[in-house]
Amino acid sequence: MSSSSPLRIAIIGGGPAGLGAAIALSELPNVEVKVYEKAKELCEVGAGIRIGFNCWRVLGLLGADEGVRGHHKVKVNHRNGLTGALVGSTNAQDLPKRLQPHRVRRRRLQAALLAQVKPGVIRLGKALNSVEDLGEGKGVKLVFEDGEVTEADLVVGGDGIRSVVRDAVYPDHTTRYTGTIIWRTLIPWSKVKHLPEIAETTAWWYGKDGHEYTSPVDDPEELCDAERMLEISCRNLLDPATDLTKRFNWGVPATNERVDYDPQVREAMAVAPEGTWREFSAFAGARLDKLTAWDKVVLLGDASHPLSGAFGSRAAFALEDGWILARAIEYTRGSTHALRDALKIFDEIRSPYYMRMYEFLDEQKGKAQAVKHLSPDQRFEAALKLRADGLNMESKMPWIYMNDIVKVWEQWIAEHEGPSRSNDRGSIAKQDSVLLDDRRAVTAEVSVTA
Repeated sequence: MSSSSPLRIAIIGGGPAGLGAAIALSELPNVEVKVYEKAKELCEVGAGIRIGFNCWRVLGLLGADEGVRGHHKVKVNHRNGLTGALVGSTNAQDLPKRLQPHRVRRRRLQAALLAQVKPGVIRLGKALNSVEDLGEGKGVKLVFEDGEVTEADLVVGGDGIRSVVRDAVYPDHTTRYTGTIIWRTLIPWSKVKHLPEIAETTAWWYGKDGHEYTSPVDDPEELCDAERMLEISCRNLLDPATDLTKRFNWGVPATNERVDYDPQVREAMAVAPEGTWREFSAFAGARLDKLTAWDKVVLLGDASHPLSGAFGSRAAFALEDGWILARAIEYTRGSTHALRDALKIFDEIRSPYYMRMYEFLDEQKGKAQAVKHLSPDQRFEAALKLRADGLNMESKMPWIYMNDIVKVWEQWIAEHEGPSRSNDRGSIAKQDSVLLDDRRAVTAEVSVTA
């Protein structure tokens, strides 16, 4: 690729990672961006998604925050799922309302991102079959299941936890079934409005073999009662060593589930019409040592950190990845090995971040293993105590929940160039940080650990 030729970028996957990267990268000069999505139409599978400060921050940078509205999580209750007894509560962060956590329909987030993607960028029905490195100084060959073959200078793997791109560049890396099955659905809010613990407040209901999550997902100031929806998410834990069922399900239809929960929970679950549940089998894999390969492939979002859970920040992580990638490419433009250097910067910033997540999860796994010798009833009580001790995670983990991706980038610049030049280099980020009006007042007060 000559210096005057456009940088050809192929993004695999049309989820938050792919769409966010497409928005950020398309703003750069002299680039050609294409998103290849295997689905024949973009239709988000799932129910609700958490949008907190870290996600609001990057959504604002992408110009997509105004289109995302949902339930303002003023309080989150944690309950004994068998009796309904309150284990503890967490309250909203001390931030302007618009920056506080909200629970929104996944399709609202998708629509807001799609609205910012330039026409002609997305190609549907393009399932990726293979990825091949064409060698030093050359690009990457992509072969799709429909027979189309194309080349790109940079391949962005935003194709989720079962990433074809990751499998191609790291063939020895594997994901495994974790023993967790999740059922999700949305039901009419009006059907459960007589149950205040269900209808008005986001709540976790902990059972012996899993938990249930209930939350409104719509803003009552935007939608009338008849239009509002409520999310139900049931998570069941099995021993993967004894579960002989082949688990490949992702968003497939499932029958209504009945489990041993508090009567309020069972009543809410009974509202869901048969066939509206979707089943998801959770998979996870070890941390990758690098999020890049061949100096021309980069992994974003779930493809880069294959975890069954991501601290309620899965969308934020994916969008942050894409924004940092765009900044790194912009920063190295004009250098001799521009793309190689950009991917090195991306990995320098994002890889340690995900390492920290894995370390935390290892600590939590150790705590869970410590009570395995107890009787089922004792394990349940011990698990409830762990839940209570772990409340207010958002205040305990500001490096995740209060992450300001602009400050992360500016910190990297300052460390590598010094304060004077970082002010110049950070000008784009500063221009992009004009978000909602009430956002400017809080930005300077937020302390971030990158």
